[in-house]
Amino acid sequence: MVKETITYSDFARLDVRVGRVLTARSPDWSDKLLAFEVDFGAELGTRTIFAGIKKYYAPELFVGRLYAFVVNLEDKKVGSEVSQGMMLMVDDPAKPMPIELSSSAVEGSVVR
Repeated sequence: MVKETITYSDFARLDVRVGRVLTARSPDWSDKLLAFEVDFGAELGTRTIFAGIKKYYAPELFVGRLYAFVVNLEDKKVGSEVSQGMMLMVDDPAKPMPIELSSSAVEGSVVR
């Protein structure tokens, strides 16, 4: 189902950036979440981002790789920690697929 039409200005409010996963872990307190420390370059620095993909992926698969993230979402408390963004994924019926970017992309670059 296609969602309602939005204006370009609605879309432009999203800040999607390239981030390199520095560390990835599986918090003991969650059956669903993986926690990532993500480098977004000099402007944004490093942020902690959680993704509900624990049952599909081992955390070590992500380390050193580049993905697309929304970085201007309101912080969200998860367990005793805070998620500072969202990893973008393809909503495949079998399992979510993180959107991995080319190794030539630069941390912090804007995705349009």
